[in-house]
Formats: sequence, structure tokens, C-alpha cells
Amino acid sequence: MAVNSGDILLKVDGISKSFGGVNAVVDFSMELREHHLVGLIGPNGAGKTTVFNLLSGITSIDRGRVTFGGQDVTGAASFNRARLGIGRTFQNVRLFDGLSVKDNIKAACCHDADYGTLHALFGTPRMRRTEKSLDAKVDRLLDLVGILPYKNERAKSLAYGLQRKVEIARALATDPKILLLDEPAAGLNPSEVVEMEQMIGRLHNDYGYSIFLIEHHMEVVMPICDDIYVMNMGQTNSHGTPREIQTNPEVLTAYLGE
Repeated sequence: MAVNSGDILLKVDGISKSFGGVNAVVDFSMELREHHLVGLIGPNGAGKTTVFNLLSGITSIDRGRVTFGGQDVTGAASFNRARLGIGRTFQNVRLFDGLSVKDNIKAACCHDADYGTLHALFGTPRMRRTEKSLDAKVDRLLDLVGILPYKNERAKSLAYGLQRKVEIARALATDPKILLLDEPAAGLNPSEVVEMEQMIGRLHNDYGYSIFLIEHHMEVVMPICDDIYVMNMGQTNSHGTPREIQTNPEVLTAYLGE
């Protein structure tokens, strides 16, 4: 289903999840419109990453409904959600250790490889054309996140901040309609945090990506988000613009400090 600018791309209605009787997420609801950047903040253990796992299909939903691009994806498998256009990164960087930066990104382009085993074995013109196109796509994405000079390096040999960018480029390689970023600035030094905030802002403002962002660094969240949801103990505490969240006394006390 085609989604027009400003239309609701992701709609979450009262999703809940418990583990062994412990409520991890309780009646969480939200909306994300196309070309919007929405933040999700809250203390450790609030249920933020569980929300991402529920949205991406890694964890099943106990109750509630998730609609993406007008289609009910509540029971859809994670790979089907990825094909529909839900891409994500993880709180802990997950790269293919033995592969180069380039091949880490290329591995996520499998849906673009329109040739079979025989084409690969015999090196047919179709295979060569496809590989040339994939190489160009990988170079474009690496340049987009600022790590093109490292494309032939072993991914795990890079500094941690660069590995974070590799993971984001790999998520972009799936051609997502919405990008779920789980604490992309975690573990970065102050200058790298600034670079990450600027890069996410470019992805959103210059390239039109719709982004749902979990982040503890308020200097990343506040300047770039259109809306922010605040979670605590699995429940939505507050929702509003960055300015409204910054001036909410309950949020200031619980999350941001007076």
C-alpha cells in the first residue's frame, strides 16, 4: 500500500508483553507518520527495547495490534516485516565478525540479488550487472554514513563508533520505510555522540527517512525529534514535543533531572 507524505506509517494500539508473569510492556500505543522522527526515552528496564522487539517481530505480542503502511503485521514474522520495510539496529552491535565492512552491508542486500546459483557459477552478464549495481549501492550507503574509506577493512577491527555506523548502513541496505535505532549513541565518546546526532538528523531531514529512536543521550533526542514518548515500568508516562517533554515536571524529575 502506498503511503503519502504525512500519512500514518506505523500505528501501535495497546501492545503488551509479559515474561514469566512480569509485565515488560503494558498497553503501549503510538503513531509515527511518514518522514517523522520519533524518540522513545525512559530509564533502564522501562521496556523500550522490548517495544522494538515487538515491532520488529523478534518477540511475539501478547495483546494489542501493530499496523504498518495500512497492513496488520501483528502476527507477521520478523523477516516478513523486514521485507515490508521495517529495518532496525540493536543496542549491542551485531556485525559479521569475519567479513569486511563492504560485505557486511552487501549481506543485507539479498533482496536485490536477482540471480540464481547457475548465474553465480558461470559468471553470467546478469550476475555481473547485478553485482555492479550492488557495489554501487553499498558505496552510496557507506558514503551516506561517512565510512566509505573503511569499506575494505574487517568490520570488527574498526573503532566502536565506526562499527555503530556500519550497523546503521546495513539496516539502510534493506531499503526500510521506517528505521528503528536502538541507542545508536550508546558507548560513544562526546565527539562521536555529536557526529551520531548530526548523521541521524541528515538521514531524516535530507533523505526523508522515518525514524523511531531509543536513546539515553538527551543531546541526541531533543534537537532532532518531532515527538517523544516517555516510558517507565513498561507503561507510557508522557508524550509530546521535545519542548513539552523538557518542561514536564514529572519527566524532569524522573528522567532528565531538575
